[in-house]
Amino acid sequence: MKADELQALTLAEAARLIAGRELSPRELTEECLERIEAVEPKLNAFITVTADEALEAARRAEGAIAAGEYRGPLHGIPVGLKDLFATRGVRTTAGSKIMADHVPDEDATVVRRLKEAGAVIVGKLNLHEFAFGATSVNPHYGPVRNPWDTGRIAGGSSGGSAAAVAAGECLAALGTDTGGSIRIPSSLCGIVGLKPTYGRVSRYGVVPLSWALDHVGPMCRTVEDAALVLGAIAGADPLDPSAADVVVPRFESRLDGDVKGLRLGVPREYFFDNVDAEVEAAVRGAVAVLEELGASVREVSLPHLEATPHAVNAIMLPEALAYHQAWLKERPGDYGEDVRLRLELGATYPAVHYVQAQRTRSLIVEEWGRVFEEIDLLVTPATPIPAAAIGEAELTTTLALIRFTNPFNLSGQPAVSLPCGLTKTGLPIGLQLVGRWWDEATVLRAAHAYERANQWHKVRPKV
Repeated sequence: MKADELQALTLAEAARLIAGRELSPRELTEECLERIEAVEPKLNAFITVTADEALEAARRAEGAIAAGEYRGPLHGIPVGLKDLFATRGVRTTAGSKIMADHVPDEDATVVRRLKEAGAVIVGKLNLHEFAFGATSVNPHYGPVRNPWDTGRIAGGSSGGSAAAVAAGECLAALGTDTGGSIRIPSSLCGIVGLKPTYGRVSRYGVVPLSWALDHVGPMCRTVEDAALVLGAIAGADPLDPSAADVVVPRFESRLDGDVKGLRLGVPREYFFDNVDAEVEAAVRGAVAVLEELGASVREVSLPHLEATPHAVNAIMLPEALAYHQAWLKERPGDYGEDVRLRLELGATYPAVHYVQAQRTRSLIVEEWGRVFEEIDLLVTPATPIPAAAIGEAELTTTLALIRFTNPFNLSGQPAVSLPCGLTKTGLPIGLQLVGRWWDEATVLRAAHAYERANQWHKVRPKV
């Protein structure tokens, strides 16, 4: 196949070609590595490229498939990893100076599961330092640049994951999401990013930001791709007590394009306040498309929504400080200024605020559960603004970007961002769909139906 044809493939399309022996894993991996070499000077999405290991894994995949040992849709597929995931024998920096030389002796559970599925790991992806920010402007490894406009941020903290997938450097990537860190960069880079239900995916071997709020999930070009990756990494893990023993369905089998009868809730408050006009128009247009496809739409209110920002901070900041306390005391100058200040802020939250925030969380789960008895999905913008310029006020940008995502880290519900338009200046706009706990299947089903009704997922950046 020609390079441009390979570049246009989704994970699912490539998997079908590999299964039919019309495409070799080595050919696909070589194309991704060539793409990385070509665009990395512009994007800075990778911290470490594992070219030799990837080519060897592709060779093994090719041999196994030729011998009739095809493992499934991830076999031979090039995948990138946010550099928070432990990789045996390959450094895991967490985007930091502090862990710059850290080489784990075992894989994170999700990395092991990807390898067992036959995935080819092409490298470790750049991020906001220690995943503690929403821009991926990294003081140690340089900023991740948005492939739609390299003068703009890719979003964070999984910015490298989003940029690499959008630019065709890999066919899928893993990210983490504590306050929106999968969905924000997916929105800003025009790809699909899924935060599963809290506990759906193991976090063993993942450098934490906040144990109570961290989620692991896929970042891909299409909804079908995200469903395939989620199916490979989800499930209980004896090494992670938070990974629940809940049945993992074949998510891709639920993608029938049918949303007839689904009940969509559009928030009355908060989610359309102080939103860029083009973002609001695109999201409301997406709601209209889903309604035309057969879904019903009603306005809803989420009780205690105004309490979520404080509750998230009162949980996340002290938990982050607890992990970093020794380093912060011994090596404060090795942190970027923005991350160091956020960690120090964690010390200002007394224990009573943490306890009250956890009680607020329980109350929100209970009362939002009643709202989701009346609806199947909530529909909101993923971010209120498109990608900001690199160098714009960090705090202002971060606070804007996390507004619509972090409530669902607190509640632990599954939520996806997918493309729903472009601004007049050519920047992606993201639609967020939020579902009931453990019902990723419905979130993905509706997202896939919307995706099929338009061409946004096929529009590629020209980087």
